Amino acid sequence: QGRAVNGDEGKADSGKGDPNKGDANKGGSGKGGSGKGGSGRGGSNKGGSGKGSSGKGQGGGKGAGSSGDDERSGDVEDAIAKGGTRIAAKRGGSGGSGGSGGGGAGGGRRKPQRVGGVSEEVRRAVLDGPPRTMLVTAGEDRTQIAVLEDRTVVEHYVTRKEDVTYVGNIYMARVQNVLPGMEAAFLDIGKGRNGVLYAGEVLFDELDLEEGKDERIENVLKPGQKVLVQVTKDPMGSKGPRLTMHLSLAGRYMVLAPDSDLFGISRKLTDKERDRLRRIVKQVKPDHHGVIVRTAAEGATEEQITADIQRLLTKWERVTQAAEEAKALTSVYEEPKLVVKVIRDNFGPEFERCVVDDQDLYHQVREYLEEVAPELLDKVELYGQPTADARSRAAGAPAIESADAAPEDPPATDGNGEEPRPGAGLKPAELQAAAERRQELPSLFAAYDVADQLRKAMSRKVWLPSGGYLIIETTEAMKVIDVNTGKFTGGADTNLEEIVLKTNLEAADEIVRQLRLRDMGGIIVIDFIDMLLKANQEQVVRRLKRELLRDRTKTRVSDVSRLGLVQMTRKNVSQGLIESFSHSCEACEGRGIVSEFD
Repeated sequence: QGRAVNGDEGKADSGKGDPNKGDANKGGSGKGGSGKGGSGRGGSNKGGSGKGSSGKGQGGGKGAGSSGDDERSGDVEDAIAKGGTRIAAKRGGSGGSGGSGGGGAGGGRRKPQRVGGVSEEVRRAVLDGPPRTMLVTAGEDRTQIAVLEDRTVVEHYVTRKEDVTYVGNIYMARVQNVLPGMEAAFLDIGKGRNGVLYAGEVLFDELDLEEGKDERIENVLKPGQKVLVQVTKDPMGSKGPRLTMHLSLAGRYMVLAPDSDLFGISRKLTDKERDRLRRIVKQVKPDHHGVIVRTAAEGATEEQITADIQRLLTKWERVTQAAEEAKALTSVYEEPKLVVKVIRDNFGPEFERCVVDDQDLYHQVREYLEEVAPELLDKVELYGQPTADARSRAAGAPAIESADAAPEDPPATDGNGEEPRPGAGLKPAELQAAAERRQELPSLFAAYDVADQLRKAMSRKVWLPSGGYLIIETTEAMKVIDVNTGKFTGGADTNLEEIVLKTNLEAADEIVRQLRLRDMGGIIVIDFIDMLLKANQEQVVRRLKRELLRDRTKTRVSDVSRLGLVQMTRKNVSQGLIESFSHSCEACEGRGIVSEFD
């Protein structure tokens, strides 16, 4: 007979062998091992949450241990009872998983392994892509930014004067009502629509939780209470803004997480670069604050990182001072305007230039870069100034070598009796000449063929180079993308599997471009054309994941399912392209059909 003895929490099943015994004892949340019968007997004890090993004798009988799934299930139920479903899910997702025991080995709860970065080859492929250009155009009612790879638009940002984004802003909110059953609270931030704060985003340590009370949202938040929150998602449709009490401040190279022990480095960097940045950040990381190293920190020096952290600490001091004096429904901190925000998050050495068609925005961009990345100042151009860019010259802008020399200007004024702004790259006479040229030039987006590409991106059908096409549909629950071979039939020396593989690889590239361009978020299901070979399926998923490394928005991708579908998620922060430039049809209410019933 073989037997296994339980410790504090774990379980182990018993097995049968010869008359002799094999014992395994365990404790904590680990697993019991197995004993083998025979003429000998062996066993081992181990306490805590470690492993229970096994003793082996001589003979053919076996006793097998089992996992502690029942205990983990019980732990989850206890966590739900104490703190609610949302908190249990959040904590469970970050915890380790129990190991599996067999053949005499038991496993306890293992520490999750540190996830590595991308390979040097993949990172080089991302950086060595087509030349990139950023275009910034200001209209009467909106400001738009387009990112081009060669001549193709891959990203688009827009903000209207009457439709301002709140993401990243910090407010002193007032609790309106608490819904214990939904484990959420609705808070008024003074913007007309209540925001939602889920239990998993509550900082219980900073709120007055009575001793002995469970960490439930109704125990710490009461109607009328003031709470400092940050917006993580803009209002969409009928939903209000998403809020969190876990505050963060984004800089050029770093993200500061005040009063936290968070430490992370972008996984879009190589392991070698991540190790270099880890050594630097550990030396300069502020006490009592967490940090996240952004992808933009690649190649940054210790001095640049230190300066960025210092700017964030200074900003946080201003936030704390403002919060102490803030009344309910007032803003404590606001993110910079769209242009500076996009420049901060996207513009880097991989860009050839940033062309701006508005003089005020031109100065804003240069002032920001002069403070955080002066090495990029030469890449900022005002539309209409002499340039080396072929697209601007084709539209009518003068070339640098043929530009007339601008007259000398008094160094102390800008023509209006005021001192020139810091970081101003052009002299007043050059600014005036560029403004006059812009009156005769086509619009910036027209010169770079951006407007036509945006109009095509509004269509549900997208053609691929080989003749295949995508169909992109949006529903309330998810976005669905269907891949079709279309006009692509291949040649005499190709088979169907090769045709399908080529179409799917082209589709993977175009899907990522469409996700970025349309700013599609939420759950996305991709129906690639069925492939027989497992290797081909894996190749398509690898291509999709590699192209997604160009996307700064957080994504998660699954492998091909049994139904041949690829499921992925993309962080949904703001309205997409279609939502920003369209409205639902009044006749069919956006359904695309007209009912024939009387």
